[in-house]
Amino acid sequence: MSDSTAPPPPFQQAVASLRAVRPRPELRISSVDAPPRLAPYTWAFSVEADADHDAGDELDELEPDTSGRLILLHDPAGQDAWEGTFRLVCFVQARLEPEQLGDEMLPVVGWSWLTEALDGAGAEYAALGGTVTQTSSVRFGDIAGQRREDDVELRASWTPRGTDLRPHGEAFCALVASAAGLPPVGATSLTRRSG
Repeated sequence: MSDSTAPPPPFQQAVASLRAVRPRPELRISSVDAPPRLAPYTWAFSVEADADHDAGDELDELEPDTSGRLILLHDPAGQDAWEGTFRLVCFVQARLEPEQLGDEMLPVVGWSWLTEALDGAGAEYAALGGTVTQTSSVRFGDIAGQRREDDVELRASWTPRGTDLRPHGEAFCALVASAAGLPPVGATSLTRRSG
């Protein structure tokens, strides 16, 4: 007799494939709670990066330069807008450098980080859509901060093909690395070298 409360096998396979993702050393990955009302079955993980730290350094626990969350949604009955029974939803936020403020090409570049990461990982998908937004904030009063914060935020969702979602998880990690300004794997950033 099977446990009727257990998630369906396709969802279990999809989660297992995402758990198998091994990010590059500069990234920290952890499971997080997924919003429960978006679909009958949900699971999520977060990725944090800090371009100013070398691999193996502890990341700032409170405010990494770049962070993201990938949420897996599964509805066995499917949803028309998804064009399938699974949906991946991502959110990435990265701090901007002062020279990047107001760059009209930044949203296009930010979107290309996602599409190039998906294509580079061989992640098959459909119904891809999302937004790239530049935000600026200054804290006042009881939450006053030391400086103005300028960020780029990418929100996107897509329908993966199949239940092996490891390429999608790897693409998401590559997206976070790109947003953090990390050099390609195996390359050394000239701005981080010491003399």
